[in-house]
Amino acid sequence: MSTHQPHHQGDDEDDNEEVMLDPNEAGEEIPSDEDAPMDSDDEDEGAEPTTLEEIALQNDSAAHFDAHNDSIFCIAQHPVHPAIIATGGGDDCGYIFDATPAPGPVLPPSYESNPQPVERASLESLFKLEGHTDSVNAIVFTKPKGQYVATAGLDGKLRVWQGEPAGRRWKFLAEAQEVEEIQWMEACPNPDHPNTIAFGANDGSVWVYKIDAADKASPLTIVQAFYLHTEATTAGAWTPDGKLLATVAEDSSFYVWDVFGEASAAGLADGQHVVGLTGVDERFRVEGGLYSVAIAPNGAFAAVGGREGQIRVVGLPRLGVAASGAVSGKGSGAKSKAGGAKLAGGPKSVAAGASAGQSGQILASLAAGVDNVETISFSQPPLTLMAAGNVDGSITLFDTAHRFAVRRSIQGAHEDDEGEQPVVKVEFVNSSGQAGGLLTSVGYDGVVRRWDARGGTAAAAKGLVGEWRGHRGGGEGGGIMGFVQGDGNAVVTAGDDSVSLVFPTRI
Repeated sequence: MSTHQPHHQGDDEDDNEEVMLDPNEAGEEIPSDEDAPMDSDDEDEGAEPTTLEEIALQNDSAAHFDAHNDSIFCIAQHPVHPAIIATGGGDDCGYIFDATPAPGPVLPPSYESNPQPVERASLESLFKLEGHTDSVNAIVFTKPKGQYVATAGLDGKLRVWQGEPAGRRWKFLAEAQEVEEIQWMEACPNPDHPNTIAFGANDGSVWVYKIDAADKASPLTIVQAFYLHTEATTAGAWTPDGKLLATVAEDSSFYVWDVFGEASAAGLADGQHVVGLTGVDERFRVEGGLYSVAIAPNGAFAAVGGREGQIRVVGLPRLGVAASGAVSGKGSGAKSKAGGAKLAGGPKSVAAGASAGQSGQILASLAAGVDNVETISFSQPPLTLMAAGNVDGSITLFDTAHRFAVRRSIQGAHEDDEGEQPVVKVEFVNSSGQAGGLLTSVGYDGVVRRWDARGGTAAAAKGLVGEWRGHRGGGEGGGIMGFVQGDGNAVVTAGDDSVSLVFPTRI
Protein backbone atom coordinates (compact mmCIF):
# COMPACT_ATOMS: atom_id res chain seq x y z
CA MET A 1 0.00 0.00 0.00
CA SER A 2 1.96 2.90 -1.19
CA THR A 3 2.62 5.44 1.57
CA HIS A 4 -0.38 4.02 3.40
CA GLN A 5 -2.79 6.26 1.52
CA PRO A 6 -6.30 4.80 1.21
CA HIS A 7 -6.73 3.09 -2.15
CA HIS A 8 -9.48 5.26 -3.61
CA GLN A 9 -9.70 6.47 -7.14
CA GLY A 10 -8.10 9.83 -7.84
CA ASP A 11 -8.51 12.35 -10.62
CA ASP A 12 -6.28 11.24 -13.46
CA GLU A 13 -6.74 14.36 -15.56
CA ASP A 14 -3.65 16.38 -16.30
CA ASP A 15 -4.03 19.69 -14.52
CA ASN A 16 -0.90 21.10 -16.13
CA GLU A 17 -1.90 21.35 -19.78
CA GLU A 18 0.37 23.59 -21.80
CA VAL A 19 -1.35 26.81 -22.90
CA MET A 20 -0.27 28.01 -26.36
CA LEU A 21 -0.35 31.67 -27.42
CA ASP A 22 -2.00 32.47 -30.73
CA PRO A 23 0.72 33.81 -33.07
CA ASN A 24 -1.70 36.52 -34.23
CA GLU A 25 -1.87 37.81 -30.67
CA ALA A 26 1.84 37.74 -30.03
CA GLY A 27 2.48 41.26 -31.30
CA GLU A 28 -0.74 42.83 -30.09
CA GLU A 29 -0.27 45.82 -27.81
CA ILE A 30 -2.81 46.64 -25.16
CA PRO A 31 -3.27 50.44 -25.18
CA SER A 32 -3.22 52.11 -21.82
CA ASP A 33 -5.99 54.50 -20.89
CA GLU A 34 -4.11 57.34 -19.24
CA ASP A 35 -7.36 58.99 -18.21
CA ALA A 36 -8.69 55.92 -16.45
CA PRO A 37 -9.10 56.71 -12.77
CA MET A 38 -7.35 54.59 -10.20
CA ASP A 39 -9.41 52.49 -7.87
CA SER A 40 -10.61 54.61 -5.04
CA ASP A 41 -11.02 53.60 -1.42
CA ASP A 42 -13.50 56.43 -0.82
CA GLU A 43 -16.46 54.08 -0.98
CA ASP A 44 -14.92 52.01 1.81
CA GLU A 45 -14.47 54.98 4.15
CA GLY A 46 -15.93 54.24 7.51
CA ALA A 47 -15.86 50.48 6.97
CA GLU A 48 -14.27 48.22 9.54
CA PRO A 49 -10.62 47.43 8.68
CA THR A 50 -10.09 44.00 7.17
CA THR A 51 -8.19 41.54 9.35
CA LEU A 52 -6.79 38.15 8.55
CA GLU A 53 -9.14 35.37 9.54
CA GLU A 54 -7.96 33.50 12.57
CA ILE A 55 -8.32 29.77 12.52
CA ALA A 56 -9.34 28.17 15.79
CA LEU A 57 -8.16 24.59 16.23
CA GLN A 58 -9.56 22.37 18.93
CA ASN A 59 -6.76 20.41 20.48
CA ASP A 60 -7.38 17.59 22.92
CA SER A 61 -3.83 16.25 22.91
CA ALA A 62 -1.58 16.14 25.95
CA ALA A 63 1.67 16.18 23.96
CA HIS A 64 2.94 16.34 20.40
CA PHE A 65 5.99 15.34 18.37
CA ASP A 66 6.83 17.51 15.36
CA ALA A 67 10.34 16.56 14.19
CA HIS A 68 9.03 15.28 10.84
CA ASN A 69 8.80 17.84 8.06
CA ASP A 70 6.51 15.78 5.84
CA SER A 71 3.56 13.41 6.24
CA ILE A 72 3.90 10.66 8.84
CA PHE A 73 2.85 7.47 7.09
CA CYS A 74 3.47 4.79 9.73
CA ILE A 75 3.71 4.33 13.48
CA ALA A 76 4.72 1.52 15.85
CA GLN A 77 4.66 0.94 19.60
CA HIS A 78 7.29 -0.89 21.64
CA PRO A 79 5.84 -4.22 22.87
CA VAL A 80 7.44 -3.93 26.33
CA HIS A 81 7.65 -0.16 26.84
CA PRO A 82 4.42 1.23 25.30
CA ALA A 83 5.51 4.84 25.76
CA ILE A 84 8.32 4.28 23.24
CA ILE A 85 6.96 5.17 19.80
CA ALA A 86 8.52 4.94 16.34
CA THR A 87 7.30 6.85 13.28
CA GLY A 88 8.27 7.01 9.62
CA GLY A 89 7.34 9.52 6.96
CA GLY A 90 7.61 11.24 3.65
CA ASP A 91 10.82 12.98 4.69
CA ASP A 92 12.67 9.68 4.10
CA CYS A 93 13.41 9.02 7.76
CA GLY A 94 11.95 7.81 11.03
CA TYR A 95 12.14 8.81 14.67
CA ILE A 96 11.89 7.12 18.05
CA PHE A 97 10.46 9.18 20.91
CA ASP A 98 8.96 8.81 24.36
CA ALA A 99 5.27 9.71 24.22
CA THR A 100 4.97 10.38 27.94
CA PRO A 101 3.58 13.94 28.29
CA ALA A 102 5.73 16.39 30.23
CA PRO A 103 4.52 17.12 33.79
CA GLY A 104 2.56 20.30 34.34
CA PRO A 105 -0.47 21.91 32.70
CA VAL A 106 -1.51 20.87 29.22
CA LEU A 107 -0.54 23.67 26.86
CA PRO A 108 -1.76 24.25 23.31
CA PRO A 109 0.52 23.15 20.49
CA SER A 110 2.74 25.59 18.63
CA TYR A 111 0.62 25.40 15.47
CA GLU A 112 -2.62 26.57 17.13
CA SER A 113 -3.43 30.15 16.15
CA ASN A 114 -6.45 31.13 18.23
CA PRO A 115 -6.14 31.96 21.01
CA GLN A 116 -2.57 33.14 20.68
CA PRO A 117 -0.69 30.08 21.89
CA VAL A 118 1.57 29.58 24.82
CA GLU A 119 4.36 27.63 23.20
CA ARG A 120 4.30 23.94 24.07
CA ALA A 121 7.58 22.19 23.50
CA SER A 122 7.55 19.14 21.25
CA LEU A 123 8.45 15.78 22.70
CA GLU A 124 12.14 15.17 22.10
CA SER A 125 13.52 12.62 19.68
CA LEU A 126 15.42 9.75 21.26
CA PHE A 127 16.88 8.64 17.94
CA LYS A 128 16.62 9.45 14.24
CA LEU A 129 16.29 6.53 11.82
CA GLU A 130 18.13 7.60 8.68
CA GLY A 131 19.45 6.06 5.48
CA HIS A 132 16.39 5.83 3.23
CA THR A 133 16.21 7.69 -0.08
CA ASP A 134 12.42 7.66 -0.36
CA SER A 135 9.40 7.68 1.94
CA VAL A 136 9.40 5.38 4.97
CA ASN A 137 5.96 3.82 4.84
CA ALA A 138 6.31 0.83 7.18
CA ILE A 139 7.90 0.52 10.62
CA VAL A 140 7.80 -2.19 13.33
CA PHE A 141 9.37 -3.18 16.61
CA THR A 142 10.19 -6.88 16.64
CA LYS A 143 8.41 -9.25 18.98
CA PRO A 144 8.33 -10.33 21.72
CA LYS A 145 10.73 -7.88 23.42
CA GLY A 146 11.25 -5.07 20.92
CA GLN A 147 14.96 -5.78 20.58
CA TYR A 148 15.02 -4.28 17.08
CA VAL A 149 13.20 -1.63 15.11
CA ALA A 150 12.87 -2.07 11.34
CA THR A 151 11.96 0.49 8.70
CA ALA A 152 10.87 -0.18 5.13
CA GLY A 153 10.50 2.31 2.34
CA LEU A 154 9.50 3.11 -1.20
CA ASP A 155 13.21 2.87 -2.00
CA GLY A 156 12.94 -0.89 -1.44
CA LYS A 157 15.28 -0.83 1.55
CA LEU A 158 14.83 -2.76 4.77
CA ARG A 159 16.89 -1.12 7.52
CA VAL A 160 17.25 -2.43 11.08
CA TRP A 161 18.51 -0.92 14.35
CA GLN A 162 19.31 -2.71 17.60
CA GLY A 163 18.06 -1.25 20.87
CA GLU A 164 18.97 -1.46 24.51
CA PRO A 165 16.42 -3.15 26.82
CA ALA A 166 14.88 0.17 27.92
CA GLY A 167 14.25 1.13 24.31
CA ARG A 168 15.87 4.55 24.62
CA ARG A 169 19.20 3.97 22.87
CA TRP A 170 19.64 2.48 19.41
CA LYS A 171 22.40 1.69 16.93
CA PHE A 172 22.28 0.75 13.26
CA LEU A 173 22.60 -2.97 12.59
CA ALA A 174 22.05 -3.89 8.93
CA GLU A 175 20.34 -3.15 5.64
CA ALA A 176 18.91 -5.32 2.85
CA GLN A 177 17.31 -4.58 -0.49
CA GLU A 178 15.61 -7.17 -2.66
CA VAL A 179 12.77 -5.16 -4.26
CA GLU A 180 11.98 -1.75 -5.75
CA GLU A 181 9.32 -0.72 -3.23
CA ILE A 182 8.11 -2.15 0.07
CA GLN A 183 4.39 -1.70 0.69
CA TRP A 184 3.82 -3.07 4.22
CA MET A 185 5.64 -4.86 7.04
CA GLU A 186 4.48 -6.95 10.03
CA ALA A 187 6.32 -8.39 13.04
CA CYS A 188 5.90 -12.11 13.73
CA PRO A 189 4.43 -12.97 17.19
CA ASN A 190 5.65 -16.60 17.17
CA PRO A 191 7.69 -17.07 20.39
CA ASP A 192 9.64 -19.89 18.75
CA HIS A 193 10.81 -17.49 16.04
CA PRO A 194 11.56 -14.19 17.79
CA ASN A 195 12.67 -11.08 15.91
CA THR A 196 11.13 -12.23 12.63
CA ILE A 197 9.41 -9.84 10.23
CA ALA A 198 7.53 -10.10 6.94
CA PHE A 199 7.02 -7.52 4.23
CA GLY A 200 5.35 -7.27 0.84
CA ALA A 201 6.57 -5.52 -2.31
CA ASN A 202 5.19 -3.73 -5.35
CA ASP A 203 6.18 -6.67 -7.59
CA GLY A 204 3.91 -9.03 -5.63
CA SER A 205 6.67 -10.80 -3.74
CA VAL A 206 6.48 -11.52 0.00
CA TRP A 207 9.61 -11.81 2.15
CA VAL A 208 10.28 -13.10 5.66
CA TYR A 209 13.50 -12.14 7.47
CA LYS A 210 15.04 -13.15 10.78
CA ILE A 211 17.07 -10.52 12.64
CA ASP A 212 19.96 -11.64 14.84
CA ALA A 213 22.75 -9.27 15.86
CA ALA A 214 24.74 -12.23 17.20
CA ASP A 215 25.13 -13.52 13.64
CA LYS A 216 27.92 -11.19 12.61
CA ALA A 217 28.16 -12.65 9.11
CA SER A 218 24.44 -12.29 8.36
CA PRO A 219 22.38 -10.31 10.91
CA LEU A 220 19.55 -10.24 8.34
CA THR A 221 18.68 -13.72 7.07
CA ILE A 222 16.00 -14.58 4.52
CA VAL A 223 13.70 -17.23 5.99
CA GLN A 224 11.29 -17.38 3.05
CA ALA A 225 10.34 -15.54 -0.11
CA PHE A 226 7.11 -16.13 -2.03
CA TYR A 227 6.22 -15.14 -5.56
CA LEU A 228 2.63 -16.22 -6.33
CA HIS A 229 0.99 -12.77 -6.27
CA THR A 230 1.12 -11.28 -9.77
CA GLU A 231 0.55 -7.64 -8.76
CA ALA A 232 1.55 -5.46 -5.82
CA THR A 233 0.85 -7.02 -2.45
CA THR A 234 -1.10 -4.56 -0.35
CA ALA A 235 -1.38 -6.02 3.16
CA GLY A 236 -0.32 -8.89 5.37
CA ALA A 237 -1.21 -10.37 8.75
CA TRP A 238 0.23 -13.14 10.94
CA THR A 239 -2.02 -15.62 12.67
CA PRO A 240 -2.13 -14.91 16.43
CA ASP A 241 0.31 -17.75 17.10
CA GLY A 242 2.65 -16.49 14.37
CA LYS A 243 2.81 -19.80 12.53
CA LEU A 244 1.10 -18.69 9.31
CA LEU A 245 1.22 -15.50 7.26
CA ALA A 246 -1.75 -14.24 5.21
CA THR A 247 -1.27 -11.76 2.35
CA VAL A 248 -3.45 -10.04 -0.26
CA ALA A 249 -2.68 -8.20 -3.47
CA GLU A 250 -4.04 -5.92 -6.17
CA ASP A 251 -4.62 -8.95 -8.39
CA SER A 252 -7.34 -9.99 -5.89
CA SER A 253 -5.35 -13.02 -4.75
CA PHE A 254 -5.15 -14.29 -1.17
CA TYR A 255 -2.49 -16.66 0.13
CA VAL A 256 -1.74 -18.12 3.54
CA TRP A 257 1.91 -19.13 3.72
CA ASP A 258 3.44 -22.00 5.69
CA VAL A 259 6.42 -19.90 6.74
CA PHE A 260 8.04 -22.33 9.17
CA GLY A 261 6.97 -25.64 7.66
CA GLU A 262 4.60 -26.71 10.42
CA ALA A 263 1.58 -27.09 8.15
CA SER A 264 3.66 -29.12 5.70
CA ALA A 265 4.80 -31.40 8.50
CA ALA A 266 1.14 -31.91 9.44
CA GLY A 267 0.21 -32.66 5.82
CA LEU A 268 -1.86 -29.48 5.47
CA ALA A 269 0.21 -27.46 3.01
CA ASP A 270 0.01 -27.38 -0.75
CA GLY A 271 3.62 -26.61 -1.55
CA GLN A 272 4.46 -23.40 0.28
CA HIS A 273 0.92 -22.25 1.02
CA VAL A 274 -1.95 -23.74 2.97
CA VAL A 275 -4.62 -21.56 1.35
CA GLY A 276 -4.60 -19.99 -2.09
CA LEU A 277 -7.59 -18.19 -3.62
CA THR A 278 -7.71 -15.98 -6.71
CA GLY A 279 -10.27 -14.42 -9.00
CA VAL A 280 -10.34 -17.65 -11.01
CA ASP A 281 -12.79 -18.82 -8.34
CA GLU A 282 -15.98 -16.89 -9.15
CA ARG A 283 -17.15 -17.12 -5.55
CA PHE A 284 -14.01 -15.39 -4.32
CA ARG A 285 -13.49 -12.86 -7.11
CA VAL A 286 -13.30 -9.21 -6.05
CA GLU A 287 -12.89 -6.98 -9.08
CA GLY A 288 -10.32 -4.24 -8.58
CA GLY A 289 -8.11 -5.80 -5.92
CA LEU A 290 -7.84 -6.65 -2.22
CA TYR A 291 -6.45 -4.07 0.21
CA SER A 292 -6.92 -5.35 3.76
CA VAL A 293 -6.64 -8.59 5.71
CA ALA A 294 -7.20 -9.56 9.35
CA ILE A 295 -7.29 -12.87 11.20
CA ALA A 296 -9.69 -13.86 13.98
CA PRO A 297 -8.20 -14.13 17.50
CA ASN A 298 -8.64 -17.92 17.49
CA GLY A 299 -6.93 -18.21 14.11
CA ALA A 300 -9.91 -20.07 12.62
CA PHE A 301 -10.58 -17.70 9.71
CA ALA A 302 -9.37 -14.62 7.90
CA ALA A 303 -11.29 -11.69 6.44
CA VAL A 304 -10.06 -9.88 3.34
CA GLY A 305 -11.45 -6.59 2.05
CA GLY A 306 -11.41 -5.01 -1.38
CA ARG A 307 -13.16 -2.76 -3.86
CA GLU A 308 -16.82 -1.76 -3.66
CA GLY A 309 -17.08 -2.81 -0.02
CA GLN A 310 -16.52 -6.49 -0.75
CA ILE A 311 -15.32 -8.79 2.06
CA ARG A 312 -14.61 -12.50 1.88
CA VAL A 313 -14.23 -14.67 4.98
CA VAL A 314 -12.03 -17.74 4.48
CA GLY A 315 -11.40 -20.68 6.82
CA LEU A 316 -7.85 -21.41 7.99
CA PRO A 317 -6.19 -24.63 9.20
CA ARG A 318 -5.71 -25.06 12.93
CA LEU A 319 -2.10 -25.84 13.79
CA GLY A 320 -1.18 -27.17 17.21
CA VAL A 321 -4.80 -27.61 18.31
CA ALA A 322 -4.85 -29.48 21.61
CA ALA A 323 -5.71 -33.14 21.06
CA SER A 324 -5.23 -36.38 22.92
CA GLY A 325 -2.03 -38.08 21.94
CA ALA A 326 -0.44 -34.89 20.60
CA VAL A 327 3.16 -35.57 19.82
CA SER A 328 6.17 -33.70 18.59
CA GLY A 329 7.42 -34.53 15.16
CA LYS A 330 10.04 -33.25 12.80
CA GLY A 331 9.19 -31.71 9.51
CA SER A 332 11.70 -30.54 6.95
CA GLY A 333 9.43 -27.72 5.91
CA ALA A 334 8.06 -27.17 2.44
CA LYS A 335 11.12 -28.07 0.42
CA SER A 336 9.49 -27.71 -2.98
CA LYS A 337 9.89 -24.35 -4.65
CA ALA A 338 6.26 -23.99 -5.61
CA GLY A 339 5.67 -20.60 -7.12
CA GLY A 340 9.42 -19.96 -7.19
CA ALA A 341 9.74 -19.70 -3.42
CA LYS A 342 13.06 -19.59 -1.62
CA LEU A 343 13.31 -21.37 1.69
CA ALA A 344 15.71 -21.58 4.57
CA GLY A 345 14.02 -24.27 6.63
CA GLY A 346 14.85 -26.78 9.29
CA PRO A 347 13.35 -29.22 11.79
CA LYS A 348 10.12 -27.97 13.31
CA SER A 349 7.78 -29.14 16.02
CA VAL A 350 4.11 -29.67 15.23
CA ALA A 351 1.19 -31.04 17.20
CA ALA A 352 -0.60 -34.05 15.83
CA GLY A 353 -3.82 -32.24 16.60
CA ALA A 354 -3.39 -29.94 13.61
CA SER A 355 -6.55 -29.94 11.56
CA ALA A 356 -7.59 -28.80 8.12
CA GLY A 357 -11.12 -28.06 9.37
CA GLN A 358 -12.70 -25.53 7.00
CA SER A 359 -9.34 -24.48 5.61
CA GLY A 360 -9.68 -22.69 2.30
CA GLN A 361 -13.47 -22.66 2.34
CA ILE A 362 -15.26 -19.36 1.70
CA LEU A 363 -17.36 -18.98 4.83
CA ALA A 364 -19.05 -15.70 3.95
CA SER A 365 -19.29 -12.99 1.28
CA LEU A 366 -20.11 -9.64 2.85
CA ALA A 367 -20.66 -6.02 1.89
CA ALA A 368 -19.34 -3.13 4.00
CA GLY A 369 -19.83 0.22 2.29
CA VAL A 370 -19.47 1.07 -1.39
CA ASP A 371 -15.78 1.90 -1.79
CA ASN A 372 -12.54 0.17 -0.76
CA VAL A 373 -12.50 -1.73 2.52
CA GLU A 374 -9.31 -0.22 3.89
CA THR A 375 -9.12 -1.76 7.36
CA ILE A 376 -10.53 -4.73 9.33
CA SER A 377 -10.27 -5.57 13.04
CA PHE A 378 -11.55 -8.33 15.35
CA SER A 379 -12.54 -7.99 19.01
CA GLN A 380 -11.06 -10.29 21.63
CA PRO A 381 -13.11 -13.17 23.13
CA PRO A 382 -15.65 -13.53 24.56
CA LEU A 383 -16.93 -10.86 22.17
CA THR A 384 -17.38 -11.96 18.56
CA LEU A 385 -17.27 -8.71 16.61
CA MET A 386 -15.59 -7.70 13.36
CA ALA A 387 -15.28 -4.08 12.22
CA ALA A 388 -14.59 -2.88 8.68
CA GLY A 389 -13.66 0.69 7.74
CA ASN A 390 -14.34 2.01 4.26
CA VAL A 391 -12.99 4.81 2.08
CA ASP A 392 -16.61 6.06 1.83
CA GLY A 393 -16.34 7.14 5.49
CA SER A 394 -18.42 4.30 6.96
CA ILE A 395 -17.74 1.61 9.56
CA THR A 396 -19.65 -1.69 9.53
CA LEU A 397 -19.85 -4.04 12.51
CA PHE A 398 -20.48 -7.78 12.02
CA ASP A 399 -21.24 -10.55 14.51
CA THR A 400 -18.95 -13.45 13.62
CA ALA A 401 -20.86 -15.87 15.86
CA HIS A 402 -24.16 -15.32 14.02
CA ARG A 403 -23.27 -15.89 10.38
CA PHE A 404 -21.57 -12.51 10.19
CA ALA A 405 -24.84 -10.64 10.55
CA VAL A 406 -24.52 -6.86 10.39
CA ARG A 407 -24.71 -5.55 13.95
CA ARG A 408 -24.45 -1.89 12.99
CA SER A 409 -23.64 0.29 9.99
CA ILE A 410 -22.20 3.67 10.92
CA GLN A 411 -22.55 5.96 7.94
CA GLY A 412 -20.42 9.09 8.06
CA ALA A 413 -18.29 7.71 10.88
CA HIS A 414 -15.62 10.09 9.64
CA GLU A 415 -16.79 13.23 7.91
CA ASP A 416 -16.23 16.97 8.01
CA ASP A 417 -17.53 20.10 6.29
CA GLU A 418 -16.28 18.75 2.97
CA GLY A 419 -18.27 15.54 3.35
CA GLU A 420 -17.41 11.94 4.19
CA GLN A 421 -13.71 11.22 4.62
CA PRO A 422 -11.92 7.87 4.22
CA VAL A 423 -11.59 5.68 7.30
CA VAL A 424 -7.89 4.79 7.47
CA LYS A 425 -7.78 2.41 10.43
CA VAL A 426 -10.10 0.71 12.91
CA GLU A 427 -8.86 -1.33 15.87
CA PHE A 428 -10.56 -2.86 18.88
CA VAL A 429 -8.96 -2.24 22.25
CA ASN A 430 -6.95 -5.37 23.01
CA SER A 431 -8.83 -6.52 26.10
CA SER A 432 -10.87 -9.57 27.03
CA GLY A 433 -12.83 -7.47 29.53
CA GLN A 434 -15.48 -4.81 29.10
CA ALA A 435 -13.03 -2.54 27.28
CA GLY A 436 -12.74 -5.15 24.52
CA GLY A 437 -15.97 -3.84 23.04
CA LEU A 438 -14.44 -0.42 22.38
CA LEU A 439 -13.39 0.32 18.82
CA THR A 440 -10.99 3.14 17.92
CA SER A 441 -11.04 4.68 14.45
CA VAL A 442 -9.21 7.44 12.58
CA GLY A 443 -9.70 9.02 9.18
CA TYR A 444 -8.89 11.79 6.75
CA ASP A 445 -11.01 14.18 8.82
CA GLY A 446 -8.16 14.23 11.34
CA VAL A 447 -10.29 13.00 14.25
CA VAL A 448 -9.81 10.07 16.65
CA ARG A 449 -13.13 8.47 17.57
CA ARG A 450 -14.03 5.64 19.91
CA TRP A 451 -17.17 3.56 19.63
CA ASP A 452 -18.94 1.11 21.92
CA ALA A 453 -19.41 -1.71 19.45
CA ARG A 454 -21.62 -3.70 21.79
CA GLY A 455 -24.60 -1.37 21.38
CA GLY A 456 -26.14 1.43 23.37
CA THR A 457 -27.84 4.66 22.45
CA ALA A 458 -24.93 7.07 22.71
CA ALA A 459 -24.53 9.60 19.91
CA ALA A 460 -27.80 8.91 18.14
CA ALA A 461 -27.45 5.12 18.50
CA LYS A 462 -24.15 5.05 16.60
CA GLY A 463 -22.34 4.10 19.78
CA LEU A 464 -19.89 7.03 19.78
CA VAL A 465 -18.42 7.38 23.27
CA GLY A 466 -15.62 9.86 22.64
CA GLU A 467 -13.71 11.87 20.07
CA TRP A 468 -10.42 13.73 20.17
CA ARG A 469 -9.27 16.48 17.83
CA GLY A 470 -6.02 18.27 17.13
CA HIS A 471 -4.95 17.40 13.60
CA ARG A 472 -5.64 19.86 10.83
CA GLY A 473 -8.07 17.57 9.02
CA GLY A 474 -9.83 18.69 5.89
CA GLY A 475 -9.02 15.70 3.72
CA GLU A 476 -5.77 15.66 1.75
CA GLY A 477 -2.83 16.79 3.84
CA GLY A 478 -4.51 16.93 7.23
CA GLY A 479 -5.81 13.49 8.08
CA ILE A 480 -4.54 10.71 10.34
CA MET A 481 -2.60 7.91 8.63
CA GLY A 482 -2.39 5.49 11.55
CA PHE A 483 -2.32 5.12 15.34
CA VAL A 484 -1.29 2.92 18.23
CA GLN A 485 -3.27 2.62 21.46
CA GLY A 486 -1.59 0.15 23.80
CA ASP A 487 -4.07 -0.78 26.54
CA GLY A 488 -6.54 1.82 25.30
CA ASN A 489 -5.71 4.54 27.80
CA ALA A 490 -3.82 6.67 25.28
CA VAL A 491 -3.84 6.96 21.49
CA VAL A 492 -0.77 8.18 19.62
CA THR A 493 -1.35 9.22 16.03
CA ALA A 494 0.58 9.52 12.77
CA GLY A 495 -0.57 12.71 11.08
CA ASP A 496 -0.60 13.58 7.42
CA ASP A 497 0.10 17.10 8.71
CA SER A 498 3.57 15.87 9.88
CA VAL A 499 2.62 15.90 13.57
CA SER A 500 2.17 12.99 15.98
CA LEU A 501 -0.29 13.70 18.80
CA VAL A 502 -0.76 11.96 22.16
CA PHE A 503 -4.41 11.80 23.26
CA PRO A 504 -5.33 10.60 26.78
CA THR A 505 -8.32 8.32 26.22
CA ARG A 506 -8.90 6.81 29.65
CA ILE A 507 -11.18 3.80 29.50
